[in-house]
Amino acid sequence: MIKKQTKIALKNKINCKYIFVIGGVISGVGKGVAASSIGRILSDRDLRVTSIKIDPYINIDAGTMNPTEHGEVFVLDDGDETDQDMGNYERFLGLDLARTNYMTTGRVYESVIHKERNLEYKGKCVEVVPHIPLEVIRRIEEARDNANADVVIIEIGGTVGEYQNMLFLEAARMMKIKNSKDVFFVMVSFLPIPSKVGEMKTKPTQYAVRTLNASGIQPDLIIARSKLPLDDRRKEKISMFCNILHRTVLFRLRT
Repeated sequence: MIKKQTKIALKNKINCKYIFVIGGVISGVGKGVAASSIGRILSDRDLRVTSIKIDPYINIDAGTMNPTEHGEVFVLDDGDETDQDMGNYERFLGLDLARTNYMTTGRVYESVIHKERNLEYKGKCVEVVPHIPLEVIRRIEEARDNANADVVIIEIGGTVGEYQNMLFLEAARMMKIKNSKDVFFVMVSFLPIPSKVGEMKTKPTQYAVRTLNASGIQPDLIIARSKLPLDDRRKEKISMFCNILHRTVLFRLRT
């Protein structure tokens, strides 16, 4: 019986899929709701889903972050003070998430420095790359194992152009190289309609994708948000200049 369970766990570990949700030109565009919705769609198809939120702040947790800038704190069952997107995940998925599902830049660096002080790197020179991205990957895999998940959805806070997100994007790129068929990238972007022009513009999304490409990552799916419906002309432009299939450009009204 134990051997059978071990084989099942190993099979799930090997077949686990990872979906990274990344922001485009502005924050607050709805990455959390997009990640939660994707998770709900997958869980409704009898897949075991868990979600992770990455905050690029040096703060160890959200308890010391400015609430007027960052938003209210969501407290998990284990007492961890996290981003409010964790509440979205729990409500959409019907799960109780834990500390392992939330990380910040400060939390990741704290772990690496603690390991270095304990000589866990066995005399190696500890560097920002690869050791910080490897710690991010370790934490993602820990959350996966704790949930025995078929799919792990990872939301990277902020936008693709922010300097503090580089190490998280590097971790995502390294995972893609290692498991190319198991890692999927979703970009949530905004299509503005300048009042003086009155026309929907795709250039900010194109620029965001090119910036993401500079990190070695190509989005597989773009969720475009705007105040008006997305027409075929804009879909074609996004498809052509962002190097994705026409059918992988989705639209959601921004209210």
